Amino acid sequence: MTDANHRDLILDQFTRQATVFSTAPAITDEDALRMIVEAARPAPDDRLLDVACGPGLVVCAFAPHVQEATGIDVTPAMLERARKLAAKKGLANVAWRQGDVYALPYENDSFTIVTTRFSFHHFLDPAAVLREMVRVCAPGGHIVVVDDYASEDPTKAAAFNQLEKLRDPSHSRCLTLMELKGLFGTAGLPEPDARFYELRGDVPGLLARSFPNPGDDLKIIELFKASAADDRLGVPVRLEADNIYYAYPVVILAATRPA
Repeated sequence: MTDANHRDLILDQFTRQATVFSTAPAITDEDALRMIVEAARPAPDDRLLDVACGPGLVVCAFAPHVQEATGIDVTPAMLERARKLAAKKGLANVAWRQGDVYALPYENDSFTIVTTRFSFHHFLDPAAVLREMVRVCAPGGHIVVVDDYASEDPTKAAAFNQLEKLRDPSHSRCLTLMELKGLFGTAGLPEPDARFYELRGDVPGLLARSFPNPGDDLKIIELFKASAADDRLGVPVRLEADNIYYAYPVVILAATRPA
């Protein structure tokens, strides 16, 4: 798939997901957002950039703790949700920009905290995005990457990525925890600190904020049901009465850019 085709998929999916994604309890979880802020150790004079900011939840969580907070995203509908959220919260120190995360439109060392959440599994080349994040982060600044991750078992990881691709055609590949940590070294960063939580919910709720191709929702439900019995997805899945519950493992990786 070409970069242009993949970009079109992302624009299509996230234009449709803008409202449902930005209001989903698992995405708006204040405890999770607090963990991300704490991992970055913000100071009042910090300048934050959130890459692939979506509906602006991370930017707005950081805004009370930093001098200024900026979000960049490729999808105009997501940025519109972000502007509304910031206005609702009365935040005056935030800014939004539409742009390409593979070539961030900022000078070197422009920010002291650079974050991204639930984006790496959408990128064809997450290592390239991380290099850009490091480039625009000042020496001594903090880089924070948050994402769910796949099993270290290649068969289970492949099944999980198959499921996520069915659920969201803009999905590229969920990395394993080892792969995510390894990206930091290739970008010239030290071993990151790791904090963990789970993205919990039920499958009807997950599908309600997804836009799979017609018929794929049934395949997704069957994969979840099968995994409850044999763990083929490598993530916790539980059947209870007529519902299916999942718990995607999420890691918050934080490192300081060397001076």
